[in-house]
Amino acid sequence: MSKDEIRILTPAGMLGYGFPAKWFKKGLDMNPDVITIDSGSTDSGPHKLGLGAMTCSREAYYKDISLLLEACFEKKIPVFISSAGGDGSDEHVDAFAEIIKEISKSKGYHFNIALIYAQMEKEYLLQNLKEGRISPCGPVEPLTEEEINSATTIVAQMGVEPYLKVLSERPNIDIIVSGRTYDPVPIAAPGIKHGFDPGLCWHIGKIMECGALCAEPAGKNIFGVLRKDHFVVEPLNPGEKCTVSSVAAHTLYEKSHPYLLPGPGGITDLSDAKFEQESERSVRVTGSRFIPSEKYTVKLEGAKKVGYRSIFIAGIRDPIAIGQMDEIIKRVTSDVEEYFSDIPKENYQMVFHIYGKNGVMGEYEPEKDFKPLELCVILEVAAPTQEMATAICSRARTEMLHCPYEGRIATAGNIALPFTPLEIPLGEVCKFNVYHLMEVDDPTKLFPIKYLEV
Repeated sequence: MSKDEIRILTPAGMLGYGFPAKWFKKGLDMNPDVITIDSGSTDSGPHKLGLGAMTCSREAYYKDISLLLEACFEKKIPVFISSAGGDGSDEHVDAFAEIIKEISKSKGYHFNIALIYAQMEKEYLLQNLKEGRISPCGPVEPLTEEEINSATTIVAQMGVEPYLKVLSERPNIDIIVSGRTYDPVPIAAPGIKHGFDPGLCWHIGKIMECGALCAEPAGKNIFGVLRKDHFVVEPLNPGEKCTVSSVAAHTLYEKSHPYLLPGPGGITDLSDAKFEQESERSVRVTGSRFIPSEKYTVKLEGAKKVGYRSIFIAGIRDPIAIGQMDEIIKRVTSDVEEYFSDIPKENYQMVFHIYGKNGVMGEYEPEKDFKPLELCVILEVAAPTQEMATAICSRARTEMLHCPYEGRIATAGNIALPFTPLEIPLGEVCKFNVYHLMEVDDPTKLFPIKYLEV
């Protein structure tokens, strides 16, 4: 890699979401030093950690990884993949490794691979909890032994240090697949390895880990050039462009603070960051700073199973019923609670989502007097067993179907049901129960590395 600049190609903001091959190949012609792509997020909920599911299908990962491996083999460009499977569990690191093996065998590829694992042993966490080294991350309850033990899987979000260890031990590594990883790490690692300003390294990582989401219009493939005192980002699709506004706006994306970005080992301070139009389609960024923390912490993420969920989906077109929707839901809820009075209310949960009224914003919807033409009603019921969830959901459906209301003219049902079964069982439901920070003395010790050849 050049010591004057590092050239980075990120084909998409999320592995498995797909990306245009022709713009990816255009990026390959621009001589990148590394191809990076993230796979992880907690955005889609706790079920990945709780149930061992992946964000995308194996087929989607296979297709995207095939393009990455072809570039790695033919162009000799290393590929860094982070947060395997979405949750970054050990199981999904190994699943990605198996995909790489299958593709390599069928294509005759040969690679040197590093697998970095991020799953935590519960005994280790319990000991750290006793020593007072674990604290809440944001507005969550203090962690307890009970919650650690009840979690299906707990991972730690690694910083850049495990990547630096791989790059030091195996300078010619072809592929890195890591478990749960702070999103900017694969992009920041090469620059930090070669002594570039860590503030710029982390900032370009934060911008590029989402692909060309920072472009207008938002896209997939993006190319970045990191230099000693600035970096430049540019989308590869000629129909997109980075502007000062779009890149600065993306700097505010997914933030708890407008210009301070906490991460493993420190905070990226963007209060003095400057955004300038480099060309019609690219933006130059300067002034980003990194402030190391006094104590190195990693974020722990864990989930547990809490029951089962069933739903029904219904459409409503009657304007009289739509005008009394709140009263209808109250009556349905009361009738269901009375019917199942032998079951404690705290043992199950009913949540109505009224799309067309306030299904997205709920009580925060500012347009209180909006008169919708039609509504989509989704009721979700969570209960200790699938049978109980479905039974409660079924009772609520029949109550809503025939619920009387003032001014009702129809003699048939109130709602239209587009699917059978009318109650749809969704299986086990999970919740995040570990979302905490843990102090560590050695940021590489938690994350074992396995080297292999395929």
